[in-house]
Amino acid sequence: MRRIALLNGDCLAEHLKGAELPLEIVVFREALVSGPSGGATWEEFWETRGRFLTQNYGATAQEVQEKTVAELEKIRSLADGVELSLWFEDDLFCQVNLWFILSLLADKPTLRVFRVFPPEAPSENRWRGFADASPEELEQAYRSKVSFSNQDMGLGKSLWEAYRNHDWDDLKILSRHPSSCFSNLEEVCQAQLDRISADPRKRRPEKVILELLAMGITDFDILFSQFSEREGIYGFGDLQVRELLDSIKKNAGEKN
Repeated sequence: MRRIALLNGDCLAEHLKGAELPLEIVVFREALVSGPSGGATWEEFWETRGRFLTQNYGATAQEVQEKTVAELEKIRSLADGVELSLWFEDDLFCQVNLWFILSLLADKPTLRVFRVFPPEAPSENRWRGFADASPEELEQAYRSKVSFSNQDMGLGKSLWEAYRNHDWDDLKILSRHPSSCFSNLEEVCQAQLDRISADPRKRRPEKVILELLAMGITDFDILFSQFSEREGIYGFGDLQVRELLDSIKKNAGEKN
């Protein structure tokens, strides 16, 4: 049986090299927590995402096609009976990506799909995910994988549809559905709801950045580290935090 692991990024792919697991590796290189998520078809979706990634993150159209779309085509074309393990963390960044993947898999009932959870971490470090996991911990995480039922798959697809359609009432309702394949779902969905105020100053991530700036923290590396420590639930990388910081500075400039 083919056993394929869909990973949440290249860092985890590097970590897995030390683990003795018989897995084919596919890497999901996207950040669907930022930017547009519209498009009636697969092609339209990636045309929209491609424009966003090239304009905001400096990617080329060829890079988007080769590093992201081509990898996902491997998942879309999987044959019956393949075991697919989804290695995604519990923060919002990873969860939105996971919901998207589940929406792609919802019409493939013959696949055997599993969720691989990160190793348990102390409460103060619970959003670190796979970052500090040893090869032995990764092997144990795989052995402890949880099977997606049809209900779980449907929940993931519905979460994605609510997210991409900005149906925040439905997202809140869905977040309360119990599932062994999701952790901290209600808390994570609430973190998303806390991002969407019309007033940027009332959005949770921007509020934290403004607080850090008010404390005199202007060095980006320190600001990013402090933000990640306080708001690990978002799972933002430096690109997302810099995007927020640039937006705050732009708004402040427009007011002056």
